Amino acid sequence: YNVCIMAYGQTGSGKTYTMLGPQLEENFAFSLEDELELGIIPRAAQEVFRLISEKPPGSYWVEVSVVEVYNNEIFDLLAKDSCGKVFGIKRDVVTTREGKNDVPLLTHETVENASEFLHLVNKGLQLRVRHPTLVHAHSSRSHLVVTLTITTIISEDNFGTSWEDEQTSQRLNKEVSCTFPQKMRDSKSTSSSRPSSPAQLEATEKLKQVKTRLQLVDLAGSECVGMSGVTGAALRETSFINRSLSALADVLGAIAEQRSHVPYRNSKLTRLLQDSVGGDAKLLVMLCISPDQKYLTESMQSLGFGTRARQVQRGQVKKKKFPVPSKAK
Repeated sequence: YNVCIMAYGQTGSGKTYTMLGPQLEENFAFSLEDELELGIIPRAAQEVFRLISEKPPGSYWVEVSVVEVYNNEIFDLLAKDSCGKVFGIKRDVVTTREGKNDVPLLTHETVENASEFLHLVNKGLQLRVRHPTLVHAHSSRSHLVVTLTITTIISEDNFGTSWEDEQTSQRLNKEVSCTFPQKMRDSKSTSSSRPSSPAQLEATEKLKQVKTRLQLVDLAGSECVGMSGVTGAALRETSFINRSLSALADVLGAIAEQRSHVPYRNSKLTRLLQDSVGGDAKLLVMLCISPDQKYLTESMQSLGFGTRARQVQRGQVKKKKFPVPSKAK
């Protein structure tokens, strides 16, 4: 199942610090020197790769994308120009034939450890839109969405069977390790690779690729225009931020009330997060609340959002069964 962890709250309440940890003032890159102060994103990366290291080699790989949702538009923060320079390129969300949401041409970088992952996130952070306000000198004006797509190779013969067949699954994974080499892990390379022997062909036919997402989200802060004092372009940014956060609250409210229609399409943010918020996905919301008395109204609004999120009730995640071809076939 997919998982989403997000930080929600008013601007200046500590969302970016919660998700990233301390940042260096000169370029807004986050620091990894103090492990006790690490944010959720670096901690999650370290835990994911720790768990993968305990699995058979070649049975898992991880791809990373970093995007921002700015003024209800999606920008790819890992895209590069013809000279290899990284800059944000506008993308869009489409619905595939399978009913899942996808961002065509989105840059996915394969990473093999937490250090490579955090390096890419830092590169994306340099392009994130910021603007000073009366409330926060380095206010984030966009929603940051960091996605880890974890691909697992599972044997169809063993899918849904007892754990006693795990050794057989591990043997199959080792046999096709050369079919899915370390540096050929993106979708294009995987689709173009061909088994070089009958044994590899037979093993490959018995395998299934299962993709799951971990989305780590640093939302832009909800904002009261009277307090932030923004004008011009910053005022337009505030309007888009508040509308997208309202759309996210409406989605959680619809899920909590188990309505037949969930308004994911009301915002690019909710469309981007749909597969990690709805269905069997697991969602964790970190509420960031300002302790200042003058922000009481904004704090109550944030707590209301958290209350709505807590009302979402989901049953136990169901294991998806893959159709196993009959022996005659």
